[in-house]
Amino acid sequence: MTRVVNRSRGTVLAEQAGVARSWWARGKGLLGRRGLPEGGGLVINPCSSIHTWFMAFPIDVAFVAADGRVVRTAHALRPWRFGPFARQVRYVVELPAGALVRSDTHADDYLELVAFADDAAPAHAPGAA
Repeated sequence: MTRVVNRSRGTVLAEQAGVARSWWARGKGLLGRRGLPEGGGLVINPCSSIHTWFMAFPIDVAFVAADGRVVRTAHALRPWRFGPFARQVRYVVELPAGALVRSDTHADDYLELVAFADDAAPAHAPGAA
């Protein structure tokens, strides 16, 4: 699990986001879920484009470069859609619809992923997951 923080604005996008790194986990993404809880999310790394085929709920998406800069955002992307294309993206953060507005996250903000090591306090992990 990881916390996703907007360093530029001092806000939190997700208190507890899963991280999908394997081929299988990245391909599955949020499929099969009925929704994301407030404060939840999924970091898909590496990933430069997404779709919402077979999903049951809309999501917000931040497309993020390797240095943590938000390259592009997508708000309330509905099921059965392709996400927007964005260049220079290393990973994406999928969030409950409305999370980008609540955290005041915009293109050119910088995100930080703060990893949790088992039950210990968060260990800072700047940039990509």
